[in-house]
Amino acid sequence: MIVVCPLHAVETQIETHSASHVVSLLGPEHMIDTPSAIERDKHLQLTIHDIAMPMDGYVSPGEAHVRLLIDFLNGWDRSQPMIIHCWAGISRSTASAFTAQCLFRPEASEIDLAHQLRAASPVATPNPMIIAAADRLLGREGRMSEAVDAIGRGANAWEGNVFTLDVPDKQEA
Repeated sequence: MIVVCPLHAVETQIETHSASHVVSLLGPEHMIDTPSAIERDKHLQLTIHDIAMPMDGYVSPGEAHVRLLIDFLNGWDRSQPMIIHCWAGISRSTASAFTAQCLFRPEASEIDLAHQLRAASPVATPNPMIIAAADRLLGREGRMSEAVDAIGRGANAWEGNVFTLDVPDKQEA
């Protein structure tokens, strides 16, 4: 299971779900240390800003970041939940969770997975730069970006809701 949450809920969600892995997607000014309940090698820290296009002075999400995310996801044995978070739990984290869904369910329709994301979080607005890079790296031929475009921007919010997405067991994959 993947648990998506805003930054302030990370420690609580680790404890609640007995999570073994954490993905932090934050700007350099907000990056957190590895939570005490998580082993250092089970915490991926992606230092990126939540921007939709390159901007001077900001770290743009790109293929190198998404490749690290995919490698980290592939190294997760899925026996315990993974927490994926960003500052608000709306954009970078939902894009990363959608990437995980597409990675772990290669046969699934991107639009079906995007609708599952929208059902789980009415405010989810996946970061388009993360989605575009994942789309290329996963060979989804633009379908991830099209699916995210199809569900549209989520409801306006200052912060996202905590939600979970199921992933197949590693043995099922």
